[in-house]
This record gives sequence, structure tokens and C-alpha cells, in this order.
Amino acid sequence: MLTILTPTYNRRPTLPRLYESLCAQTRLDFEWLVIDDGSTDDTAAWLQSCQARTSAFAVRSLSQANGGKHVALNTGVRAARGDWVFIVDSDDCLTPDAVECLMDAVAQASQAPRLVPGVCFRRAGPQGRLMGLPCEGVPSPFVGTPSQVGRMVRGDLAYAFRRDVMADLPFPVIPGERFVPELYIWNQIGDRGPVWFYLDRAIYVCEYLDDGYTRNFQAHLRRNPGGFLLFYAAQIGREPRWLDKLKAGIRSVQCLVYCAVKAAADRRRART
Repeated sequence: MLTILTPTYNRRPTLPRLYESLCAQTRLDFEWLVIDDGSTDDTAAWLQSCQARTSAFAVRSLSQANGGKHVALNTGVRAARGDWVFIVDSDDCLTPDAVECLMDAVAQASQAPRLVPGVCFRRAGPQGRLMGLPCEGVPSPFVGTPSQVGRMVRGDLAYAFRRDVMADLPFPVIPGERFVPELYIWNQIGDRGPVWFYLDRAIYVCEYLDDGYTRNFQAHLRRNPGGFLLFYAAQIGREPRWLDKLKAGIRSVQCLVYCAVKAAADRRRART
């Protein structure tokens, strides 16, 4: 079975769009697991109403104190009942054939002689255009790593991973921080075996909100320097080009500076 895992925080207005796209799936053999990361709106009540009126697929929800998306993902992976976990954000939705395409890819991957820990499709914007660069002439599936394909596509991707592999590689939890870049863990999953990428097909539709991560990168970096430091320090060894290694190194130094500033501020607050 597939678990569609959605971490959410104060996204009650956008959740119905995702829910409706799940109801419209051509395959319904999945569960929808929502991790409510300390929402202060009426997300919990709305999820309860979904559970009461939905019979085509299982709807489950768990609540936790606000700890960030990465902590919600850890919680969701532990609670998932599916063998594969497909992460879908609460402000996005799926094409009607998303589950069908994904499960066909999983069935194909299960026949591979080597462990395939993940499969991946493209994301599209609200108008249906692929996000990032086209990949014409690339075989489908393309066998690669998350960092490698990220450089090829230059856009966000839609990943599904084996639950047992994700459970072995939880996101680190850093006190006082609420974000760790997902690619930090996706790369480690790719170290376990090749990820299969379907770069000619979008099954995931997203729209970046004004308060989302993509549009607030610098603020996230300042607030979560330890999490970003883990990512950029690891990227120094993963990037094949010296220029990209240098960029990752500069970001690492920037994160160290922010860590020092944050620690000094914490000490000042402790003295007052």
C-alpha cells in the first residue's frame, strides 16, 4: 500500500484542494496520513470531518507540537502503514493519475535486481507547465541521484521513497530550529541505491505561497543555520564541479556565522 504523507501547519484553506484531488484518483488503494504540526486554525476539525465522510481511502491524522516540517515527516514515517511514502505538501495537489503512475513505477522498481529506494516524477505549476528545465532525450526512467537530477532539472521534484529506508534515515532534530533541507536526507537515501526518475511526466501540481519556504529562503537560513549547515557541508563532497563546491563552502561559512550570532543571542536572552 502507498501512504500519501502530508505535513501541515495552518493550511486549512488549501487542504480541501488536495483532498479533492485525492478523491479524484484513478486508483484509491492508498492512505492519506496528515501530520498536524501544531496548527492554530481549524485544521484538526476539518480533518475529523474528512475522516467521517471518506470511505474510498483511509484518512488518518496525528497532531504534534510545532517542530517544523522535518519533524512532522519523521512522525509520519513512523506512523505510515504503506510500504512506500509519497510526500505531498498541504498547499499542493495531484493529477488524477498520480497514484496510478506512481504505483506502476513502484511495481517496475520492485523487479529490479538492485534495491531501488525511491521513484520520482516532475512537478507542474497551476497551468500544467513543468517546473524547471525540460529533459528531452533522457531515458525514462532515468537512474540517478537526487543532487545529480536536481542540477539537471533546476526545479522541485515529487519523490516517493520506501518507508523502511526513510525510517533508517530520519531528519536530524536541532534544538531551537524548525527546518532541515529535504535534499540532505534524499541524498542519503540515494546512497542506498539508485533512484528512478520519470522526468517526462508531472503528477504533482504546486503553487508557491508568499509565506512558503521558496520565497523566504534567506529568512529560513538565518533562523535555521544548523540545519542548513548540515546540508551545505555535505554538498561540498557531493558537487562534481569546483565552482559548486565553492558555493557550498561559502554557504557553509555563512551558516557558521549565523550559528554564532544565534548562539550569542541565546546567551543574552538567558542572562536577562
